[in-house]
Amino acid sequence: MYFDMDPIRMYEKHLKLIHSIYSSRLKIQTLLSLNQNNASLGRLREVTGSTSQALIPKIRSLEKQGLLEVVNHEYCLTPLGRVVAMNVEGFVLLIGGIDQHHTFFTDHDLSDLPVTFLTRIGDLYNSEPKQDTTTDMFNVYSHYLEILKDAAYIHGISSVTSPGLARFIAEKVVTGIPVELIVNDEVIGLLSKEPYVSNVQEIAGFSNFSVWVTDEKLRVGLTVTEKYLSLGLFKKDTHLYDSSIDLFSSDSHAVAWGENLFQYYKERSTKLDLATLFKEK
Repeated sequence: MYFDMDPIRMYEKHLKLIHSIYSSRLKIQTLLSLNQNNASLGRLREVTGSTSQALIPKIRSLEKQGLLEVVNHEYCLTPLGRVVAMNVEGFVLLIGGIDQHHTFFTDHDLSDLPVTFLTRIGDLYNSEPKQDTTTDMFNVYSHYLEILKDAAYIHGISSVTSPGLARFIAEKVVTGIPVELIVNDEVIGLLSKEPYVSNVQEIAGFSNFSVWVTDEKLRVGLTVTEKYLSLGLFKKDTHLYDSSIDLFSSDSHAVAWGENLFQYYKERSTKLDLATLFKEK
């Protein structure tokens, strides 16, 4: 007879085992440590900051659960232990990422970001929020231009634009920097009008510039280069993009997160024939 796969009922049935792992600091630290490398008891004492007397019962419990074993006088994860440790690590990274930038994430609308990227929110842990202030009303924009100054390429997702940014991007294209942008229909409507259309017309013939259009809802402002990430979002419960704060990062995990998100939307977009923006002008 098959058991009902309802996770709530499954939790109720196995909560003792679940809590035996997730309620134990020493078990969590042991699993996380062994997920990186095999370790001796002495090494696990260093990692946990604990004594052998406190640590050994936890290790014995993990052994009994079939999650770790001793090989060549060191503790290592079993295949089942590796899977459990990977899921524990994923949960730790997720909660850490949320808590590190709690205000940013809870103040903004995340509903249209793909779930697969929200599960990797821990990749943004080493990011820094930059915010406009009463004494520096262009703090975010200044940092944004700074990360693009020496960029080898620019990949962007935009649901909003501005004349100043359009001019800046056009200048980068003219200097030979590869630029790819993903936009929605609303932005296309703007790009077909002045003052934007003149900038687009100037660079339409450049092979290092392309625009991709998606019919999906875009509630994100993303720019990623080979070194930096800039992430902006819409204010929660509004239809307004929050240009007053961005997450900036040079961490390789954050940059990879941004590049993966760009490629995700690019694969679901259609390349725009730029001539259609001004063919009647």
